Amino acid sequence: MRIVIAGGHGQIALLLEARLSADGHAVQGLLRRPDGADDLVAAGAEPVVFDLESATPESLAEVIRGADAVVFAAGAGGGSTAERKYTVDLGGSVLLADAAELAGVRRFVQISSMGAGAPAASGSDATWVAYIDAKTKAEDDLRPRDLDWTIIRPGGLLNTPGLGLVHLVPHTGRGTVPRIDVADVLAEVIEQHAAVHQTLELVSGSTPISQAVEAWKG
Repeated sequence: MRIVIAGGHGQIALLLEARLSADGHAVQGLLRRPDGADDLVAAGAEPVVFDLESATPESLAEVIRGADAVVFAAGAGGGSTAERKYTVDLGGSVLLADAAELAGVRRFVQISSMGAGAPAASGSDATWVAYIDAKTKAEDDLRPRDLDWTIIRPGGLLNTPGLGLVHLVPHTGRGTVPRIDVADVLAEVIEQHAAVHQTLELVSGSTPISQAVEAWKG
């Protein structure tokens, strides 16, 4: 398959690119600045410099046309303003979904966040409130579309070795998960064409990743 990942220089994206490339897929990663291109090449992906915040759906459609799947893995990142949560975490997802519709790319996998779907807790930092709101609105924009979408909401992200064991259900409760396990779940979701039209939360658990994803096929 040919898979295009928006936010291709993110930590989960780089792990996903390495996994998909190792599995024999052609992977392209969109990144805002060319100085991260070598990291994508090292992960086995083709870097494509593309700024989601200044693009049009038509220009992005030309980039992804012919792809078998697209993944929205972009985010404004830590230290960014509340405004950029909306331009990247929300606006970038809407842009990619618009482009997917224009280009005829049906498979769309969105990385969201645990906590999306409800307002942030009272007293939360304003940037966190904006982040959760942007992720919620990105999910709400995606669900009505005529796309084969999947939304994954990881718990607290860890840079620890993968366990290969997860809990992947609509509501998990609070928990953490290694980034490498998130990447492997995303790869399995794409390769198995599983969890279509599902919004699933993801934390570490007791079920092998392939089996956890297979439970959401059909």
